[in-house]
Amino acid sequence: MTNSEARFTINVRDGMVELEGKESFVDKHLEKFEEIFKMAVKEAITRGVEQSLELKAQPAQTALPSELSQHKETPAVIEQPLPQPHKSNGSGTKHSARPAITIHPIPVDLKANESKVGLREFYTDKKPANHYEKAAVFVYYLTKFNNQREVKFGEILSCYDEVNEKKPSIADIVKNSIRYKGWLNQGSEKYTALLTISGENFVKFDLPTQNGKAEQHPDAATAIATNNN
Repeated sequence: MTNSEARFTINVRDGMVELEGKESFVDKHLEKFEEIFKMAVKEAITRGVEQSLELKAQPAQTALPSELSQHKETPAVIEQPLPQPHKSNGSGTKHSARPAITIHPIPVDLKANESKVGLREFYTDKKPANHYEKAAVFVYYLTKFNNQREVKFGEILSCYDEVNEKKPSIADIVKNSIRYKGWLNQGSEKYTALLTISGENFVKFDLPTQNGKAEQHPDAATAIATNNN
């Protein structure tokens, strides 16, 4: 093979270099071809890595908007506006107020007769100091003197009218008396109350009486009259 027949082949993909020619030709150009081959391989590897990174980056970029949208939607679910206090001038958030309970007085017999003392006298004897004591006195009177098992809230209001006292929110008074005092209990119907043993003992024994005179309910008065006869 002459010098003109010398031939060389570089296959970067397969990593192969072929040199054909006389031994003097090969020895002369082998080192130079090896350097060229190394540079070509390095360039091919670099280009292949860049293309691989681009291919991997494409799915991530495609998914990026949806991920961002998910992160943007999350605070909208978690973050809720705090309720603003109600302001009397009409500004700010308004909250619907709980509807007020309207209870009207119900007529009931509170006058004295031959068989019972009147509420006014009984009330004066017991001297209740607050609305909880007053409510207990009224329920006691209606239970013991009027022989009522349950007392309606409206009847308690009539007792306030009878003794000429300022009326409270009777629903709140009864509710708190049930919860904190134990003198009353919830009746079988709405807006009714029952006298408890604790309430009976409180009114009968703990509240003061004028001149040390205890009250007499109809049963006691009947027993005294029978003994005198």
